[in-house]
Amino acid sequence: MRFLTLIASSLLFTSSALALDAPKGPVILTVKGTLAHANVGGTAQFDLEMLEKLDGRTGKMKTPWTEGETSFSGPLLRAILKEAGATGSQLQVKALNDYFAEIPIEDAENLNTILATRQNGKVMSIREKGPLFLIYPFDQDPALYNEKYFSRSVWQIKEIEVKP
Repeated sequence: MRFLTLIASSLLFTSSALALDAPKGPVILTVKGTLAHANVGGTAQFDLEMLEKLDGRTGKMKTPWTEGETSFSGPLLRAILKEAGATGSQLQVKALNDYFAEIPIEDAENLNTILATRQNGKVMSIREKGPLFLIYPFDQDPALYNEKYFSRSVWQIKEIEVKP
């Protein structure tokens, strides 16, 4: 009996450790689809503080949308998907104006793509392509600097749908 109690309490601890906390601030990103860690009505919703606690990176690079070298920082896309417990093969990344791009999940898994929350150290406003901007690691791999990846670089992101 003691063994069963130990297993039950272990499972309870494990499932609560995987739970995604509810956002305390304004929601800037909603992830939907097949998720193991939803926090609001079957979706995973994130505020800025939640996103900035995830594994991320800063990259200083040239882009077609900025002048000179610009520093972008934010959570790795794969860290967001992991936090939500997302599984699938395709991502539909949608902007505030409903523009969207279809992105293979391999771009998150194999490249250091980030959802930039900051540009040159400052939180990105909607006017500055925020609150979130999908940035490919142009600084790490010059072969990514082409129209294929430019078209996937959605800005003013509000939602990511994980598709099978």
